[in-house]
Amino acid sequence: MAGYSHSVGSVTYRFDDLKTLLARATPLRSGDELAGINARTAEERVAAQMALAQLPLCVFLNETVIPYEDDEVTRLIVDTHDAAAFAPIAHLTVGDFRNWLLSEQAGVATLSAIAPGLTPEMAAAVSKLMRIQDLIAVARKCRVVTRFRSTVGLPGRLSTRLQPNHPTDDPAGIAASIVDGLLLSSGDAVIGINPASDSATAVGHLLRLLEAIRLRYNIPTQSCVLAHVTTQLDALNQGAPVDLVFQSIGGTELTNRSFGIDLALLREARQAALELGRNPASRQVMYFETGQGSSLSAEAHHGVDQQTCEARAYAAARAFDPFLVNTVVGFIGPEYLYDGKQIVRAGLEDHFCGKLLGLPMGCDVCYTNHAEADEDDMDALLTLLAAAGVNYVMGVPGADDIMLNYQSTSFHDALYVRRLLGLKPAPEFEAWLETHPLPEMKEVIPLLTA
Repeated sequence: MAGYSHSVGSVTYRFDDLKTLLARATPLRSGDELAGINARTAEERVAAQMALAQLPLCVFLNETVIPYEDDEVTRLIVDTHDAAAFAPIAHLTVGDFRNWLLSEQAGVATLSAIAPGLTPEMAAAVSKLMRIQDLIAVARKCRVVTRFRSTVGLPGRLSTRLQPNHPTDDPAGIAASIVDGLLLSSGDAVIGINPASDSATAVGHLLRLLEAIRLRYNIPTQSCVLAHVTTQLDALNQGAPVDLVFQSIGGTELTNRSFGIDLALLREARQAALELGRNPASRQVMYFETGQGSSLSAEAHHGVDQQTCEARAYAAARAFDPFLVNTVVGFIGPEYLYDGKQIVRAGLEDHFCGKLLGLPMGCDVCYTNHAEADEDDMDALLTLLAAAGVNYVMGVPGADDIMLNYQSTSFHDALYVRRLLGLKPAPEFEAWLETHPLPEMKEVIPLLTA
């Protein structure tokens, strides 16, 4: 019989295909309700989760949620699957896989070894069977380390992206925020600006500002201006000092088209950045951001639930060996993640799935002002992610991004969680903090913006 089914008492629930089963098994969230693909009752959700638990992992290699011929992300997932890495777990069901992940058999080295053999749908499926404590416990065992001028993701470390955004790209305002962040030990993952202007000239100006600060004080970090990838390529071709190439990505070809990109363009951008030779430690020159709901908001989800679409974005990211990846978990709004409870769950799912697939995951612990969420919810998610071993979080002045108009985590929030859990910045950055006379950095503002 086609499809999948599970009986609860005298009622048998039937699910037409794999994407329907995955959608019905997903914990409640407003985006799937908006798409009309969620379980109609809690009992149906449990039935779907039971059916999913009994599903062999090998089914995911034979049934795609979006047809191979219709979607280049699907083709990437299928064509790059590592059968040898998958072999040790090929006999498991999704439920067995959950139990194995939580067992002592699944250590750091073992989890790293199987990552290339996992499809994003497998990761999404097992996350749907997990409680929050399971998502934390397994993600903590997944260690993904990346290297540029600083090393991000080592045990006992928590890095930050210093995010000095300004609504008019004012150099004095940006420089002041950078100095504020550095004085509070932020910026070891990257100093990354979301520009108000998407022109190559403006992007180049900001990159040169960042480069001047970095070189003047010999800061062991990376810079990035988070414009569209084509704008960054134009700036690079005009001689701008590009460390990391940024792009928002999604889990379907149509989503990426809505962003004005495809995989070929990302390959071109990565190659251009590599040819600059600015990373002294590795070939990791890409920075990707994702977020649950992006495919649905672009009407590009193909009936696939938003968390599975998000995991598929990680497969796209994985193909480019990125230095940084993060989910901007609550940024799209309550239409997709309604309240603090849904945002917390989604952030932990995203971190778990990304780490399981072998990505250096961070998280923008954030919410929009019209969501049913507040700072207490973000404190909870920040603390849980740090316990789960997240590679990095955001550092925004006062936790209030005055350019993007959303609420994130502050420099002080990162200090809190580092002190609470005994975590340190990246080792190169920590050594710099110990030797550099930081108060003198206040001089940089008038010098660089005169």
